[in-house]
Amino acid sequence: MKIAVFCSANSDIDAGYFEATEQLGRWLGENGHTLVFGGCNLGLMECVAKAVRKAGGMTIGVVPTIIERGGKASPSMDVCIPCDNLSDRKDLMLARCDAAVALPGGLGTLDEVFTMAASATIGYHHKKVVLLNVGGFWNTLTALLDDLQQKGMIRSHWTDIIKVADSVEDVARILADELAL
Repeated sequence: MKIAVFCSANSDIDAGYFEATEQLGRWLGENGHTLVFGGCNLGLMECVAKAVRKAGGMTIGVVPTIIERGGKASPSMDVCIPCDNLSDRKDLMLARCDAAVALPGGLGTLDEVFTMAASATIGYHHKKVVLLNVGGFWNTLTALLDDLQQKGMIRSHWTDIIKVADSVEDVARILADELAL
């Protein structure tokens, strides 16, 4: 399975996020999954790519030219797919994955999660996004989604598209259940 991982490119963040990221990468690699990621050499992006490769897995990095020009392209890519900008990166990552996992991240991660979820709601694909809720990181987002649901702003239930996992074991189970459908 090809799994996109959306996550922070910041390095100065809680060590627990790196531990969970390394665990996810190890699981991906040990189980023969291919990582599709943003191709940056910083933060959780580089951490997950290194862990996948160390565990024997393959990595596909989708790298906008501004990142490459800035010397921030990951050395942990088996395949590098250059692209023009962040919109292209999202489109290419979505096209190349079977599902996605969102680790802790900021605006870019939120953009990727909601682009993928929104396109699923109108029928462009049936791929799921799993929020790996490391230390409750996504709790405020899921509360917001519940509030939007209650106010009628989300047509179907948001959990039909976005799943929440509290551990890598939960991610594995959710992806196995979703892809078996």
